[in-house]
Amino acid sequence: MTTWVVTGGAGFIGSNFTHRALRRSDVRVVVVDKLTYAGNLQSLRDLAGDPRFAFHEADIADREAMDRIFAAEQPTAVVNFAAESHVDRSIDGPVEFVHTNVLGTLQLLEAARAHLAGLPGAAREAFRFLQISTDEVYGSLGAEGLFREDTAFAPNSPYSASKAGADHLVRAYHETFGMPTLLTHCSNNYGPYQFPEKMIPLMLLNAMEGKPLPIYGDGLNVRDWLYVEDHCDALLRILEAAKPGSHYNIGGRAEHTNLEIIERLCAALEAALPIAENPAYTGRDIERYDALKTFVDDRPGHDRRYAIDDRKLREELGWSPAVDLATGLERTVAWYLQHREWSEAVQSGSYRRERLGLHP
Repeated sequence: MTTWVVTGGAGFIGSNFTHRALRRSDVRVVVVDKLTYAGNLQSLRDLAGDPRFAFHEADIADREAMDRIFAAEQPTAVVNFAAESHVDRSIDGPVEFVHTNVLGTLQLLEAARAHLAGLPGAAREAFRFLQISTDEVYGSLGAEGLFREDTAFAPNSPYSASKAGADHLVRAYHETFGMPTLLTHCSNNYGPYQFPEKMIPLMLLNAMEGKPLPIYGDGLNVRDWLYVEDHCDALLRILEAAKPGSHYNIGGRAEHTNLEIIERLCAALEAALPIAENPAYTGRDIERYDALKTFVDDRPGHDRRYAIDDRKLREELGWSPAVDLATGLERTVAWYLQHREWSEAVQSGSYRRERLGLHP
């Protein structure tokens, strides 16, 4: 059976990808995750007992552990989601981001290279190493223009710099060693299983509970939004059809300011749970969820605008997103309302949605 090792598979995009891959293909998926605060087995609990699913708790920076897993599982592909991924946390502690995102990716590439060397010809030809990255490596756009695959990297945060470093290593392993790598850069994802430090689940849970909705700066920073299942479908298509050494941008073509996203999210929450029926607002003189908007000091080095040009992926592989922003927000609100126990379970005592990344 075809086996994919999915690193970081207990995190947000990784867990969605694991569910999607098992549902839409006949592969076996082996999740490898360090289970840091953002990786949680709660996101995979419904897969327990599935004979096509396996789990290993391990750090991708641990070469011995990676060698053992590769030897035991004999993967035909590696899909690397494993990363420290929050900009604010990278401001507070950049060393951990370099350890996981750069050194971890290097050790994973080395383990994959050793594994690849032992494969027979046909299996070696079929093997793929897919690196999942972010549009943040490109830096910040002005009012016009789009990030293309040939846009030069210009990262502005320790997080994006560490991801850019990993991406350079992946490209170098293809050019130097002939590693059959694939590289993707996606825009902002949203949807089920997203840890509540990120903007959409943070705002949604705070609004549900009647807490302030903190907006960095003037709220006019622009992002392109991509529903996580559309992203996963793009990755499945890339694994299926892309040539080794390929690089694709994955976007949603849904550019909006942070302020617009929060207002749309509040409207979607009102449709699903009218504020008049929400016990968190009983006895309070608040008639709209978006009345809780609160402007706070901006994040240091906050990029102003990201926007993805994904024409290459659409034209070469025929992918396009199936879920528009309105539908995606509606589905996201419904999921968090129906899975409140998940949100509570994944929030440790060390993180209760407080502000991070305040160092000058």
